[in-house]
Amino acid sequence: MSTDPFSTVVPLQVPEQVRAFAEQGVTQARDGYQKLKFAAEANNEAIEAACSSATRGAADLTAKLVEIARVNTTSAFDFAQSLFGVTSLPEAFELVNSHARKQFEVLTAQSTDLAEFGQKVAAEAVEPIKASASKMFTTVA
Repeated sequence: MSTDPFSTVVPLQVPEQVRAFAEQGVTQARDGYQKLKFAAEANNEAIEAACSSATRGAADLTAKLVEIARVNTTSAFDFAQSLFGVTSLPEAFELVNSHARKQFEVLTAQSTDLAEFGQKVAAEAVEPIKASASKMFTTVA
C-alpha cells in the first residue's frame, strides 16, 4: 500500500469554457497591467520634464531679478550723484520728481515683464504633464 495521500487523487477535468474564461481573465489582467505600467512610466517622464522645465525657469527668473536689481541700483546711484550737483531747492524738487516718474515707469515695465515671464515659465512647466495626461488617456482608452 502506498503512503502518498495524493496517489489516489483523480486529476480534475476543467471544462473548456472555464479554461477559456480563465485564460481570458489572465489576458485582460496582463493587458491592464501593461497599460498601468505605461501610464506610470509616462507619468514619471512627465514629472521629470516638468521639474527640469521649472528648474530652468527658476534659473532664468533669478537672472532676470539680478538684472532688475542691477538696473535699479545703477539708477539709485545715478540719482544720488545728480543730487550732489544741485544748486537750488527748486532744482532738487524737479530732480526728485523726474526721478520718481522715471522709476515708476521702470517699475511698471519690470512688473509687467516679470508677470509675463512667470506665466510663460508656469505654462512651460505644466506642458509636459498636460501632454502626458493627454497621451495617457488616449492610450488607456
